[in-house]
Amino acid sequence: MADNAAMDYLLLFTSALLAATLIPAQSEAVLVGLLLNGQSAFWLLIAVATLGNTLGSVINWWLGRYLEHFQDKRWFPVKAASLARAQQWFQHYGWGVLLLSWLPIIGDPLTVVAKGGRYGVLGWVVMG
Repeated sequence: MADNAAMDYLLLFTSALLAATLIPAQSEAVLVGLLLNGQSAFWLLIAVATLGNTLGSVINWWLGRYLEHFQDKRWFPVKAASLARAQQWFQHYGWGVLLLSWLPIIGDPLTVVAKGGRYGVLGWVVMG
């Protein structure tokens, strides 16, 4: 039974990590399934999802900071004008962009508190 619980947490962690990257994953669906299964601790599931999602965001941040050095290369996926526009947009709106944390790609660089709140609210709604 302990092996199943460990696999559940690993599955949730992995799906939450991938969901915070450009790789499509549905960590919310995994979390809801595990919550409804009732075999895992509520707050531990929330913590594992938050940790995985936050680590995914850190990986994205690191890639963004590192890969930006290659923005002049032809293969770079974002044009310089688009990158500058996105940076200005974030600097202008600041924390308000947290409202977009549910969207793929846009929500990736958000904070630990926002990520934890997202899973916490979902868990609270599911468990009533």
